[in-house]
Amino acid sequence: MARTPSNMIPLGTVAPDFTLPDTVSGSIYSLQQLKGEVATVVMFICNHCPYVKHINVALVQLANDYMNKGVSFVAISSNDAVNYPDDSPEKMKEQALALGYPFPYLYDETQEVAKLYDAACTPDFYIFDNSLLLVYRGQLDDSRPSNDTPVTGKDMRLALEALLQNTPVSVEQRPSIGCNIKWKN
Repeated sequence: MARTPSNMIPLGTVAPDFTLPDTVSGSIYSLQQLKGEVATVVMFICNHCPYVKHINVALVQLANDYMNKGVSFVAISSNDAVNYPDDSPEKMKEQALALGYPFPYLYDETQEVAKLYDAACTPDFYIFDNSLLLVYRGQLDDSRPSNDTPVTGKDMRLALEALLQNTPVSVEQRPSIGCNIKWKN
């Protein structure tokens, strides 16, 4: 487990389009189908990473708090499932059902979507406005598995509230920290 920060791509970047399978429903989804009326949250997560395990309950709560306000959420796993079988599509479905993910959990088998987003770690978060322009990238909050800080989702909640109130999202954003994405050889 390499402690890896997110890459912090430039604000204003247009969300790269994708079409990926949902491990729970078996449906194929594109970004355009999943786009939110107010905002779209794209999350790179996986099953086995302790950083993701640490925040999973808060992710579900965050999505449940904002999905009825025009914010859509989509989780993507891009990890190499051959070398990391806990991140296989079958295990992803089990995890999504066990935790009650209210959002699609998509599998990026080719890892092309992670590359398009310049995703580096799990979790890696991106918030796009209603025009699919990047307004936030970085951490959920200051909590980590190794500290005693409660998981609140504070940083992402502040960004989402700004979008809902039609005010600028603060450009002071801290990178997410997590396990590196498990790239194929």
